[in-house]
Amino acid sequence: MTYINLIYLDEIYSFKENIYHLMRYLPDDQITTYGDLAAMAGKPFAARIVGNIAHGGPDYLPWHRLVNARGYLAVGFPGGQDIQRQLLEQDGIFCDEFYHVINFSNIRWNPVITIKPH
Repeated sequence: MTYINLIYLDEIYSFKENIYHLMRYLPDDQITTYGDLAAMAGKPFAARIVGNIAHGGPDYLPWHRLVNARGYLAVGFPGGQDIQRQLLEQDGIFCDEFYHVINFSNIRWNPVITIKPH
C-alpha cells in the first residue's frame, strides 16, 4: 500500500503541484482516473481540470496511465488511443479492442492519502 503526504493550499497552483506529486507515486503496474486524482488532491469534482493539467504536464510523468472513470483510454491522448495503448502495454497493462483497460478495478490505484497542514 502506498502512503502519500500532500500539503493542501487554496490556490490552483498547489492543486496542480499535488497532481504532479501524485503522478510521481503512481506505481508502474497500476492506473488511475482523472476523478480519482482530483479527489486525492482535495478537489473531487475537478476531473476536467486534471485533464487540462495532464495535457500540459511534464513529459516525465506517466500520463498514459491516466484513464476515464469507466476505465477507457483518453480520447484526447497525444498521438491517440493507439499510442496510449502501446505505452500501457510496455507497463504490462492491457486493453481490449474498445480501448478499455482489462482488469480495470483490480489495477486501479488506491493509495492512502494523509494531509499535512500548511
